[in-house]
Formats: sequence, structure tokens, C-alpha cells
Amino acid sequence: MFMGEYHHNVDTKGRLIVPAKFRESLGETFVLTRGLDQCLFGYPMSEWKELEEKLKALPLTKKDARSFTRFFFSGATECEIDKQGRVNITSPLLQYAKLEKECVVLGVSNRIEIWSRNLWEEYFAESEESFAEIAENMIGFDI
Repeated sequence: MFMGEYHHNVDTKGRLIVPAKFRESLGETFVLTRGLDQCLFGYPMSEWKELEEKLKALPLTKKDARSFTRFFFSGATECEIDKQGRVNITSPLLQYAKLEKECVVLGVSNRIEIWSRNLWEEYFAESEESFAEIAENMIGFDI
């Protein structure tokens, strides 16, 4: 399980330090792809395989299913962590998530998320204001 918030910088070559606490759980290789809310999602291979099976089961005849699958898979790339604990992020993913320097790496249960620090702070401020309402809406999910 991934949890926590860590601040790191992406360097000029597109490399970002993966928090030490996440490295073992991510494994030797993992998948990095476009996430929702303009961040990146990183999945250990076992989680990616489960998600892949679910997405393959979506009906090809549904436009939303095709669009979501296309969005998710077209940005996906298999990554490795180098000896310094860094991951090289592809240019399209850097652009999508607006990763220029300061980043936030989050642990979110079965995945990591990589955010531009500015986008994360905006998102968090907006969500924080409505957190009580969000929590109230989650009651039906037995949380």
C-alpha cells in the first residue's frame, strides 16, 4: 500500500526521485501513465495487470469506454528506477502533468501519483474546502 506525500524536483533531463518508501512496492519495473486531474499515475506491474484486464473487459461499442481506454493506454510507459532512485519521465507525460521543477509524489493506496506542486496545491485547496461534503457523500461506500 502506498501512502504519504513527498516533495522532489524533476531535473532538466526529466528525472524525478521516487521516494524510498515507494521503491520496493513499485518493483523493478512499473507503469507510469496519464492520471485524472492532470497528474500521473504509477502502478506496480501486478496492479497494472489487474487494471488492464478490467479495461479490456469494457465494451468496445461504448464511446466513453473507448475514449478512457485510449487515454489511459496511449500515455502508458514501462519505467525503471535507476541506481540513484530516479525515474525518467517521458516528455509527453511531463507536458500532460505540467511537471517543470517542483513536484509532489503521493501514495494513494494501490498507486502513486505525481503532481506539479502548483497543481497539487490548487487541487488540495479546492478539495479541502469541500472535504466535509465529500466525506458525507462517501457514507454509502461503507467508509
